[in-house]
Amino acid sequence: MSRPVLAIETATELPRYQAAEAARYLHLPVSTLRSWTSAGPHSVAGAVLRMPLIMRPDPDDLRLSFSNLVEAHVLRALRTRHKLSMEQVRETIREAERLHGIRRLLLSPDLRAMPGRILLDRLGQLIELSASGQQAFRDVFEAYLDRLDRDESGTPFRLFPFSRRHELRSPRLVLIDPRISFGRPILESCSVKTLSIFERFESGESVESIASDYDIGTNEVEEAIRYERAA
Repeated sequence: MSRPVLAIETATELPRYQAAEAARYLHLPVSTLRSWTSAGPHSVAGAVLRMPLIMRPDPDDLRLSFSNLVEAHVLRALRTRHKLSMEQVRETIREAERLHGIRRLLLSPDLRAMPGRILLDRLGQLIELSASGQQAFRDVFEAYLDRLDRDESGTPFRLFPFSRRHELRSPRLVLIDPRISFGRPILESCSVKTLSIFERFESGESVESIASDYDIGTNEVEEAIRYERAA
């Protein structure tokens, strides 16, 4: 009997990833991801808490959802590539909701359109980029958005994480889909977990034999290995 397929809305919001696991999939320091998903002190005295940049589906459950992975993927472009402060990003998220009615800005398809582009321009001004620098900022950000597949409503339901440290050189071969393999990274062409391929290679099997077993290209096997090694 076949297993029922979860609806996209359910699959994307289920708590399923421990912070360490999610950080490994996105090639982020786990401390960074935890800081994005945890409340922090608003003042030195710590009397008031700031809301986290990424809200877990259940505040009492430390696990993250697939949507949280997407938010962290997008936030990585702003924080690690462009060194924006958490407060700058937090204020932009608040502004998106207050002025433009955009909820969960980091998931929103509006980041590619108006008023999303206005908000990106604002971020570019905050880090004092020149005109050419702001264009480069948007180009890199677009590259991050291009790693997402969205449904008709604009909800991200598939993520192609970067498999290389130089992100823009990463092919779209590794996939995270919350409806396949419990949301673990797989090769899109064969739905085999990248970790399984990596473990076979580490045990001494050749790239060619692994590729033959799964009827895929050696380049796909090599990309799975590269992805796992970068974690």
